[in-house]
Order: sequence, then structure tokens, then C-alpha cells
Amino acid sequence: MSLLSVTDLRTYFHTRNGIYRAVDGVSFTVEKGETLGIVGESGSGKSVTCYSIMGLVPQPPGRIESGTAMFDGVDLLHCTPAQARGIRGKRVSMIFQDPMTSLNPYLRISEQLIEPLLIHQKISKADALRRGIEALEAVGINDAAKRVNLYPHEFSGGMRQRVMIAMALITKPELLIADEPTTALDVTVQAQILELIKQMQQELGMAVIFITHDLGVVSGLCDRVQVMYAGRIVETADTRTLFYAPKHPYTRALQRSIPSLQPKGTELYTIAGMPPDLSKPLPGCSFTPRCEFATERCHASRPALVEVSPTQAQSCLRVQAGEL
Repeated sequence: MSLLSVTDLRTYFHTRNGIYRAVDGVSFTVEKGETLGIVGESGSGKSVTCYSIMGLVPQPPGRIESGTAMFDGVDLLHCTPAQARGIRGKRVSMIFQDPMTSLNPYLRISEQLIEPLLIHQKISKADALRRGIEALEAVGINDAAKRVNLYPHEFSGGMRQRVMIAMALITKPELLIADEPTTALDVTVQAQILELIKQMQQELGMAVIFITHDLGVVSGLCDRVQVMYAGRIVETADTRTLFYAPKHPYTRALQRSIPSLQPKGTELYTIAGMPPDLSKPLPGCSFTPRCEFATERCHASRPALVEVSPTQAQSCLRVQAGEL
């Protein structure tokens, strides 16, 4: 049985300018101990998918229109506030993308770091502080015993991100949702943090949902990958298959955009055009205006996610018809 099973999740934002279909019919599963990567351009619905699961979408303007997210027999989208509090932060944790706005500037790091332990594990403040210091040391913050009493503005951006990671891992969750956790870090520290997440995962048997723009990170960290575009999953496969045999034109275009794969001295490849306006109906394939393989049929028919092998599914009409 899957640890997390999301079915037909739809999250729309109702604004004065229209209804934005940020997540439009997303389904996936996460197994115990597995790492699932979610990739795609900004605005493709990666973060909103996970915010919906965590119950963090502001309502209004956001509204979860349909779907279920079953975690160990509890539907996270429709559970009671008491059930949500018992799971969120304890069994399911999240590393947020922006540590500048995720940490409270008025509270010391120590107060924010040990709060999940005091709420969920009912231990003394002294024991919680000791574990907090150990957690900071584990994510590579030197002189943690002194620094734990500082305020967020006294930390650099990279150190604040490490505090966020320590805070998410301190309760030893069963599922960790990491929303671009290494964005603010330099390459060396990024490698350390990814190694730390891997190590914690092996020790705890923890599952990870890893949201990123960096396909290089995905290739070294994830077991399976799903590619999102315009609020929908356009391709999903195990990591090796996705990199060596991508089917959907959008997945291929993303791979062609990796700078390290470009021949030296040539102009970097970019995907033409812009992502679609999600407040307007998309009758056909949402990638059609930017796709070099698009035909008239692609404008008219909205493709479903169809399995092309036991480990891969994609939603391109021409691939499904055997034309590509």
C-alpha cells in the first residue's frame, strides 16, 4: 500500500481577473522510502500541489475543487483540524522555498526550531533544545550551541535555509516535502544538504517529494520523476527511463535546456514562447503553442496521461498514435 496516494487533485484560485486552474487533475502515489521528483517551469503547479496536500493553500482565493490525498488511511484534503495537526509537522514535514519569509523575524532560531518537538513529542524544553542543537550541527551550522539563540537576520541566506531543513527533519517524519530546498545555497553546500537528506532517508525509511527546476539534482537523487506543465502531469517515469528515453516533447525540450549538455560555443537552447494563461480554458494540449511537433489535432483534443510502458506514462497525442 502506498504511503501517499493523490487522486484527481484540482486547486483553483478564484480572483477578480478570473479562475486560475493552478492544479488541474493531478494523480500520483509515493511509496515508503521512495524519492519522487516533481519538475517543470515556474507556474506549472509543482508547489501548489504540495501546498494543497499540506493544507497550506490560502482560502480564499484558493479552493480545492476536487480530489483526495490519502496518507495512511487519512484524507489530508478533508480531514478534521485535529487530525491535520497530528500529521502536519510530525509525520509529514515540508522544507519551504524561501527561508527569508518562512522564519519569524521576531523569534530566536531556538524557539522556532524546537516548536515541533514541544507540540508533537511532549518533551522538556531542555531536551528539545539539545536536539535542536544536534539538528543544526547535522545540517552543517558551526558553533550551533551559540548560534541557536540568534535571530534569523543574523544568519546568511544559506544558513537560514539550513535552519529550515533542520526544522523539517527534527521530528523524523515519514514523508518530507522539499520545495526547492537548495535554491539559496552554493554548489558545495547544496551537495552536502542533498547528501544529508539521502542519509536521513536511509536511516528513517523516509519518503521524499522533491520539487526542483534542476534536472541534474533529480538525476542523482530521485527514483521516479513526474514532469508538470500548466497544472497537469505530462509525463511520469522512473529516473533512468525519463533521462534516456523521454517521450513528451516538453520533457525533451527541458532536457535540451540543460546548459551543461550544450556544445561549447553554441547559443543556449531555450523553449520558445511562454507558459499559457491558466485563467483561460485550454481546449487542446496546453503545450501546443510552444511545441515544434504540434498539429491541428493537438489544438482540438485534450490528451490524457496514458501508460506507454509499465514504468512510464505520458500525455502527447502524437506519441500515443505512434507518430513520434
